[in-house]
Amino acid sequence: MVRSTMVVRGSDCLPLAASVDDEQTEQTLQEHKQQAKLVFRWITPNSEPRCSIESGAYTLHYLIVDNVVYMTIADKSYPRKLAFSYLDELSKEFALSYGPKVETVRKPYAFVGFDTFMSKTARLYQDTRAANSSGSSNLDKLNDELQDVTRIMTKNMEELLWRGDSLDRMSHLSTSLRSESEKYRRAARNINLQAMIRQYAPLGAVFFIIIIFLWWRFS
Repeated sequence: MVRSTMVVRGSDCLPLAASVDDEQTEQTLQEHKQQAKLVFRWITPNSEPRCSIESGAYTLHYLIVDNVVYMTIADKSYPRKLAFSYLDELSKEFALSYGPKVETVRKPYAFVGFDTFMSKTARLYQDTRAANSSGSSNLDKLNDELQDVTRIMTKNMEELLWRGDSLDRMSHLSTSLRSESEKYRRAARNINLQAMIRQYAPLGAVFFIIIIFLWWRFS
């Protein structure tokens, strides 16, 4: 079952639209929505365009199209092919309705009205049992058109969290190394300057004494 859906701009993680979830869903998926925000932050231009991330009783499925990330949180037992067919439909409608405006908006949830389409489409994909019990069900009609999902990357949230923590530690280490390197360069410059002063100071003193003597001698 599709539980919640989010649409964000890939380049800066700006939320563009989201499903309106009831209070119970918000409480149940609170942790997973936080995980979704981490996933959005980790996504780069080199990330897999389609990916399923397993997390406890749920799976986060995301689809990247034209710098827009579409993500849905679904039950772990929910078929991936239905999840990605659902996201495909969202991406096509969103591109038609808001595509040219995506790069120019500045405020979060600028396309909140997209929830109407998300809610209507989600209802078509809600109950997979309907496909088995009724030959005329909406899901049954979609079966022949669903894509092959065998090549879609599947990951585990625990691994991603560990990777993200490692990346954060690497970032802090890199920052620390840059800071230490800058300190070393400044120290090296000071040492070189002091060495030059020690080397040329006696000559400078002699030259200064000669100048004073000549000035006194011929003044």
